[in-house]
Amino acid sequence: QVQLVESGGGLVQPGGSLRLSCAASGFTVSSYSMNWYRQAPGKGRDLVARIAGTNGATMYADSVKGRFIISRDNAKNTVYLQMNSLKPEDTAVYYCNRQLGNYWGQGTQVTVSS
Repeated sequence: QVQLVESGGGLVQPGGSLRLSCAASGFTVSSYSMNWYRQAPGKGRDLVARIAGTNGATMYADSVKGRFIISRDNAKNTVYLQMNSLKPEDTAVYYCNRQLGNYWGQGTQVTVSS
């Protein structure tokens, strides 16, 4: 019954912005720690950002700190990843993840290229 559906990916030029959405069903996102991961071609899956279900505290990988913002809209039961000042090295498939139970969405492709 738990489902995570990412959207918002696409092709963007360096320096541009995208907002990814993770629509959750079967549970309430405010009750769980939620993560964004990404996997670049030929590389492993890396944690990008986390928002805690207890108090909403956030954390970021050093590579995105100051550029990306994780947030949630409890009324919409959706987690967001606002990505600014995008770089070619941000190109990856981005995945939404519920930490407890290790649930994953299908991923959404982000390509940063001129």
